[in-house]
Amino acid sequence: MAVDIKNLNHTQLNDLINKAQMRQSELRKEKVVKLRDKINALIKAEGYAFEDIFGQARGKAKRSGTPVAPKYRNPANPAQTWSGRGKRPHWFSDALKAGKKEKDLLI
Repeated sequence: MAVDIKNLNHTQLNDLINKAQMRQSELRKEKVVKLRDKINALIKAEGYAFEDIFGQARGKAKRSGTPVAPKYRNPANPAQTWSGRGKRPHWFSDALKAGKKEKDLLI
């Protein structure tokens, strides 16, 4: 299936290039899937699991979930605290507008 690119106009040539790039991407994905299947089959044939060879599945690192100690306390309501991370709570912003300084709100 030879295509005579000399007879194509600019739009047709761009269309051909885009189709070729999409096909190239599809072929690469198919090859990766086949290779992954071969590797998994080889690992299973040897009596191992994927995790035994490569460790746990890669992904986003999980956060420890350890809460951060509070750094600021609301003088009007001592039960309200803020670690200094994330969006400022309303009470903190209101205290700053009222003339307090950050150091005044430190625990």
